[in-house]
Amino acid sequence: MQNDDSPLGKVLSRREAVTLLAAAGCSLLAGRSPALGQPSRAARPNCVVRPEQTEGPFFVDERLNRAGLRTEAGGKIQPGLPLDLTLVVSRLAQGGCTPLGGVVVDLWHCDHQGDYSDAEDGFLRGYQVTDARGRARFKTIYPGWYPGRTVHIHFKLRSAPTVRPGFDFTSQLYFDDALTDRVHSQAPYAARGARSVRNNRDGIYRQGGSQLLLALTPSGPGYAGTFEVALQDTA
Repeated sequence: MQNDDSPLGKVLSRREAVTLLAAAGCSLLAGRSPALGQPSRAARPNCVVRPEQTEGPFFVDERLNRAGLRTEAGGKIQPGLPLDLTLVVSRLAQGGCTPLGGVVVDLWHCDHQGDYSDAEDGFLRGYQVTDARGRARFKTIYPGWYPGRTVHIHFKLRSAPTVRPGFDFTSQLYFDDALTDRVHSQAPYAARGARSVRNNRDGIYRQGGSQLLLALTPSGPGYAGTFEVALQDTA
């Protein structure tokens, strides 16, 4: 049974994250997907404080710089419903958000059977560096499930290696239960059967997961979504 309720390595508390980022001139805030219906206003942009969450024991720092996460070592393609995911990183200052490039965005999650890759396989994990528009794009699949957790994706934001003292923020993204039910009723997910934990029964989701829900829209044979993350100037 896989369980990532327990963190592996150092996971920053909110106070520690703000202290670390303040030393670098920024504090970290995670924003919700703009499609969730929170309007953008000039005096209060759509960049709102969100919780960090546990890294879990499945982060492998393989430095896989790639946007396509479905391919594992040897060229095998992971089956599953395509998911195009964009994370947008911005700097929040003077009541507005401006794109922040050069941020390392790591993404990793389980396959349709609920398994994570290891250092040798390397499927469904990798990183991208945000471009001048603050965007990091990934092509992956809708995750499966495993006992003890609701369906989720892990993400980590890190400053470039040359930035000192730098920053590191880890959290998780979640999905609407009704959408997951529809996706998991299809192949290849359906063969695994009904999942054992929904959002409101997941102890980690209950620690602010409603603020980390992905809003997805149909895109070709799968779905696409965007999630915004903001760094706030403290200078």
